Amino acid sequence: MQDTATLAGLNFELSEEQLAARDAARDFAQNVLKPGVIDRDREQRFPAEEIKQLGELGFLGMMVDPKYGGGGMDTISYVLVMEELSKVDASASVVVSVNNSLVCYGLENYGTEEQKQKYLVPLAKGEKIGAFCLSEPEAGSDATSQRTTAIDMGDHYLLNGTKNWITNGGTASTYLVIAQTDAAKGHKGINCLIVEKGMPGFVVGAKEDKLGIRGSDTHTLMFQDVKVPKENRIGEDGFGFTFAMKTLSGGRIGIASQALGIASGAYELALAYSKERKAFGKAISEHQAIAFKLADMATEIEAARLLCLKAAWLKDQHLNYDQASAMAKVFASEVAMKTTVEAVQIHGGYGFVKEYHVERLMRDAKITQIYEGTSEVQRIVISRGVLKG
Repeated sequence: MQDTATLAGLNFELSEEQLAARDAARDFAQNVLKPGVIDRDREQRFPAEEIKQLGELGFLGMMVDPKYGGGGMDTISYVLVMEELSKVDASASVVVSVNNSLVCYGLENYGTEEQKQKYLVPLAKGEKIGAFCLSEPEAGSDATSQRTTAIDMGDHYLLNGTKNWITNGGTASTYLVIAQTDAAKGHKGINCLIVEKGMPGFVVGAKEDKLGIRGSDTHTLMFQDVKVPKENRIGEDGFGFTFAMKTLSGGRIGIASQALGIASGAYELALAYSKERKAFGKAISEHQAIAFKLADMATEIEAARLLCLKAAWLKDQHLNYDQASAMAKVFASEVAMKTTVEAVQIHGGYGFVKEYHVERLMRDAKITQIYEGTSEVQRIVISRGVLKG
């Protein structure tokens, strides 16, 4: 971990800009996302109009340099926005996370100037949506086992293979696809290619029918002899695996913040309900069994929030945040799962029906322990850092 002296400048006061971003996200979540969130979940309907509005507000490229159409905000602001959106609609917040953390970040930090002008600018402005394509039917946590191939044909690559569990799979226009160019080189033979929707041979498969984040657009993608121009490769030949790992490290902060928001949203609902619901002559919040649940929930959520903010702060200071982001994600995701289960319990029978929201939050919480690096993978990252000293 970082030396404690590194954190000497850290204070707990948010800037006016950070508070403004948080408040704007909170207002949008409560007034725009919340009214239709139950219906979107039930119908598995992508929040197209809501995402368009998020783009107009600048939330789809909030950390991108303004010269590329972004908001130029810091990572702490991003954590605050993700928490507020995720309190209400994790299906919408994951679009914000993927577009910011994986797609825009990767293009801005590792793309050429031409790639930034062509692809990053419309993504940062919210005019287009991006997707990050790493997972395969047999290559999830083991990202080195890529079976999608990108054969070097001179002036272009010939892309063949299948990607699955791709967020924004059907609605994206720009796809960052990780593929194996030279299997003999192992992870050093992997590249990342920018693929556009509509390229011949690129087919979007059926939408997944999921337990949670049901409004999120998750698809399998198939590539059959897709010709990808050489100028669409990100970085030098063989940079793809390193690109994916560096990008995913920042992605953990986004998903950790999503998990934090899910937990925080469930807690706020449970707290409000416990003050209204009466049993044995008094509000159930006055019974120690419920009061202690609320105390534990509040404590664990605050710990998760501090882990998320610390990882964000380290990133903003250009310090190594790999271990911190892994800690934030593994802890916040487990807090989300535990908190949402308890929120359902506090609601009793009402927690089991859709109109009280907490059952959806419980279903949404589970994926945060799985995508963008499972909890098991996060512990590998953390343990390596601990053992390295």
